[in-house]
Amino acid sequence: MDKSEITKKLEKNIESLQQQLRTLRVGRASAALVEDIEVEVYGAKTPLKQVASISIPQHNQIMIQPWDPSNLGAVQSAILKSDIGINPVAEGNAIRLTLPPLTEERRKQLAIETHKYGEEARISVRNTREEAMRHLDSAEEKKEISEDDKFRYREELQKMIDDYNKSINEAIERKEKEIMEQ
Repeated sequence: MDKSEITKKLEKNIESLQQQLRTLRVGRASAALVEDIEVEVYGAKTPLKQVASISIPQHNQIMIQPWDPSNLGAVQSAILKSDIGINPVAEGNAIRLTLPPLTEERRKQLAIETHKYGEEARISVRNTREEAMRHLDSAEEKKEISEDDKFRYREELQKMIDDYNKSINEAIERKEKEIMEQ
């Protein structure tokens, strides 16, 4: 397992965390909240962003306009089935979603969910680290690297892991601050 492979896994982990955090509804409208909702159209499940235009006319509203007006019902149904907790309102050939202001209780729930996502990301980073450490131990046993090299690689790996954990913590803190400021 080389450094670029480890970096790729860690980057994928950070991207996954950021995607999860974008889907948390914090009172401000964002296309990320709905763009990946699966819509049943033409016999296949398709992400909403591929069947409709998504716009933000106001800070607390999302407007969804299917490119094919016959898909309006399917889009509305998919939004209702999703777990975003917003009722879609059909207006002509478009759907309007109005985000209600967050209650204190909902803010606390979102903060807990944010921390849960962060912990999942840290566990994934830890698993990547353990896998790389096992690989180093194996390489040393097979005499592919010296003991000194193994310890040097471990130090480099630990520094990389620390940097990614710091990125995770910063992302969680930013999201928590965003949640509490609304």
